[in-house]
Amino acid sequence: MNKHYQNLVQKLEEISHLNGVMNTLGWDQEVMMPSGAAPARARQVAALAGVIHERMTHPALGECLDALEQHNHHVSSVEQCNIQEAKRQYVLMTRVPKRLTQALAELSSRGHEIWVQARQENRFNDFAPVIQEFLMLKKEWAECAFPELSLYDANLDLFERGTTVAQISTVFDQLKASLVPLIDAIRHNGYQPDTSFLKGRFGINQQVKLTQKISKDIGFDFTKGRIDVSVHPFCGGGHPTDVRITTRYAEHDFIESLYAVIHETGHALYEQGRMPGLEDLPVSESLTMGIHESQSLFWERMIGQSKAFCTHYFKLFCDTFPDNLKNVTVDSFYQAVNMCQPALIRVEADELTYPLHVILRYEIEKDLFEGNIAVDDLPEVWNEKMIAYLGIRPPSDTLGVLQDSHWSGGAFGYFPSYTLGAIYACQFYDAMQQALPDTEKNIETGNFAPIKKWLNENVHRQGRLYTPQELVLRIAGEPLNPQHFLNYLKAKYSAIYCLNVSA
Repeated sequence: MNKHYQNLVQKLEEISHLNGVMNTLGWDQEVMMPSGAAPARARQVAALAGVIHERMTHPALGECLDALEQHNHHVSSVEQCNIQEAKRQYVLMTRVPKRLTQALAELSSRGHEIWVQARQENRFNDFAPVIQEFLMLKKEWAECAFPELSLYDANLDLFERGTTVAQISTVFDQLKASLVPLIDAIRHNGYQPDTSFLKGRFGINQQVKLTQKISKDIGFDFTKGRIDVSVHPFCGGGHPTDVRITTRYAEHDFIESLYAVIHETGHALYEQGRMPGLEDLPVSESLTMGIHESQSLFWERMIGQSKAFCTHYFKLFCDTFPDNLKNVTVDSFYQAVNMCQPALIRVEADELTYPLHVILRYEIEKDLFEGNIAVDDLPEVWNEKMIAYLGIRPPSDTLGVLQDSHWSGGAFGYFPSYTLGAIYACQFYDAMQQALPDTEKNIETGNFAPIKKWLNENVHRQGRLYTPQELVLRIAGEPLNPQHFLNYLKAKYSAIYCLNVSA
């Protein structure tokens, strides 16, 4: 048993190292790589994907897993998890031809560059063939990988294991039914917070110093990570000791970069907080994208946009941008950063309108896979849903259907994770407050260590020992429940906007 398990560990660690190289190549492509290197990088990525596929589907790995299944007595929960995760991944990979894996990797690399150019030039027609090709490949992938599931359920399972269209649609319909009228009531409300002081000129150098300080304050370890600039903020890197955050800075807006960094730091803390000594094994990996997103939204929304957080950092904000914030109070700052204003761009959306951006994308993806809409019709469908849900129409495809990078990498099924994560974050925060009654006081005094420790112990170091459903039940005492999220939003925004809305 021990010999077979050690053999498995050796193989899994090698695969982890190769995936780390792939992730670092992806980070480099978005941050450092010269644009002229795109064709060569696409070939490099495809070649490496082929090597990883060979390792993950090698008969020797299958033989090792078979031997472990026959002698699986007296194994620890960690060992059992590694065996089960490796077996699941092996079965999945052996069902998918190497040719298809390489085609997806190559298109992902090439598609990203095409998307960047199309977005800059507002030319959806240049990007449409990439979506069309991805749909063809991802449908083929779904038929190979999960023949028992519908095409879109298979793609969802890649990011939210065990979650189906039926489950997500039920949750999203509940959110839509409550949020659309609430947002409409705010839009037509007489009171609107003053946000004029958030407009102006905010030096990039000051923004960089501010975001790095706050990221470090809440726990990001800069000896095992870094912050850079990219078109689309993300958290990547090759290992928990090498976590790469990116953001983007704009002179006219320091709030976007501030909360993008807090958001990505939440992801980074999950990665840096994984099981010590087991970082290269499946048991320590993040559970699902929804759970991962719960960590970024936990820090960005539940903490970063709280009154206590604004109170703690208000002097620093004023010292950093004295001309902009000289006549501002903590209350007015808190209201301004929480203003509900339907916006065109998802990553700039407030927490109240954000779920509708996600629901829009989910519904479009679902219809694409079910054949209900054509790729060429995407801009029109997108704009119609924006009007129906948020009351605004994108003036260009750059500010509409071309804004996200996800489809350029074939990440269909990813978007629901953002809103599932927001629901999880709310339930986790409620559970943490019960365990740590001084949470609000800790935030107001800048004592984030107990919060990070609680997340480390309850989420980050649990790895894949439990299913998402089991983890949420263990932490919150109940399954995924969107009502907590709705109650939180209604209470918070009714207070800000002086609305009479029942929870």
